[in-house]
Amino acid sequence: MENNNYEDITLTCKDCGAEFTFTAGEQEFYAEKGFTNQPVRCPACRRARKQQRNNNNY
Repeated sequence: MENNNYEDITLTCKDCGAEFTFTAGEQEFYAEKGFTNQPVRCPACRRARKQQRNNNNY
């Protein structure tokens, strides 16, 4: 049985130190995908890191 009692939580980005909200919806999405860890980077740092990885693949 699924636990749909998610609540927004505030996390701190390990790259820039900014606080960001890990929303209930994001938590549910992570659970549906089978991810067990919380994100460690804010959305801006995740985008920057993904962009950097994509640029290095050429």
